[in-house]
Amino acid sequence: MASESLPPLRSSNDETLSEPLLPNMPSGKSVKRKGTIKLSKRLRHCRSAPELDESNPHIDVNEKLVLPVVKDHDTKRLILIGAAAFVVYSCLGVACFYAMGSNLQGKSTNLIVDALYFCVVTMTTVGYGDLVPKGVPERLLTCVYVFLGFGLVGLLLGSAADFLVERQEIMLKSALSEIDKESDFSEFNESGHETKVRLKVAIAGTIFSVLFVIGIVVMIEVEGLGFVEAFYLVCVTVTTLGYGDFSFQTMGGRAFAVVWILVSTVNVAQLFLYIAELYTERRRQSVLKFVLSRKTTASDLEAADMDNDGVVSASEFVIYKLKEMGKIEEEDIVEILKEFDSLDADDSGTLSPFDLKLAQTTEL
Repeated sequence: MASESLPPLRSSNDETLSEPLLPNMPSGKSVKRKGTIKLSKRLRHCRSAPELDESNPHIDVNEKLVLPVVKDHDTKRLILIGAAAFVVYSCLGVACFYAMGSNLQGKSTNLIVDALYFCVVTMTTVGYGDLVPKGVPERLLTCVYVFLGFGLVGLLLGSAADFLVERQEIMLKSALSEIDKESDFSEFNESGHETKVRLKVAIAGTIFSVLFVIGIVVMIEVEGLGFVEAFYLVCVTVTTLGYGDFSFQTMGGRAFAVVWILVSTVNVAQLFLYIAELYTERRRQSVLKFVLSRKTTASDLEAADMDNDGVVSASEFVIYKLKEMGKIEEEDIVEILKEFDSLDADDSGTLSPFDLKLAQTTEL
């Protein structure tokens, strides 16, 4: 098929670029990659390709690419469904452990509060040991409850924590925008994703500090513990160690613990997760800087020469750099080329409306 290359691209200062992003690539060359896909095609636009038959009822010439969008209300609905499932699950657990009554060994305050407190301590794996099942049926029920509940709580509260952090991040940026509109968030946009992770760490750290202080105050005022004992109990609780030498003994303290333990344990997990994510992001940024700043060698050109024609085009160089940065894998390239081959119905090495027509007609 006769081909004609596109006119050269021009930069903002009207200087002719040396080559377009996807330049001509000689045919007959095999690409050395995993799999057996060969790129014996020229990656260039073919103007002489037959025009699309717009009268074909199976072809929509005005069809636009529609990308899937995750809507905010979908996330809220997912959280609501999970919350409803959690409430039902908790109610069933409370009913079962309430029915046990005297079969829960330990200091009793109020049967309903104690049952709910035992459910939360079990699901979060804090396990103080101040309330324990002493019968065989009760112990078997506890085993089932802890496995199912731990997974449910982790998924639900993890999603809820992410949702809250995202909302708080948006509010923080909006507030900073009102303070200094001229900055236009230039500082926030310098490192992209790293800035976002920093905000998450800051917000999660602030929430952790507030929960930590609230826990100490309640344990001192309600449980009557000293400062050191209260500080110690908060630490072993939020880290889910739960040694059992100190625990909530009053009805008011246990009622508070039902909510506080759930929120604080998940918050600590999120905080350490964000810290690890920040460390990983910084390592990734350092790798990117190294890849983009180091000098290109002859061995790099040899590795980037996908079609083995002795020269490296702009598209080949971009793909090589993306692979070096870890943003794309060899398998990704192979899968993309497979899709290209399936669409290139006339085996011309280019894609045109005629190819789409043939490909869609073949599918029908």
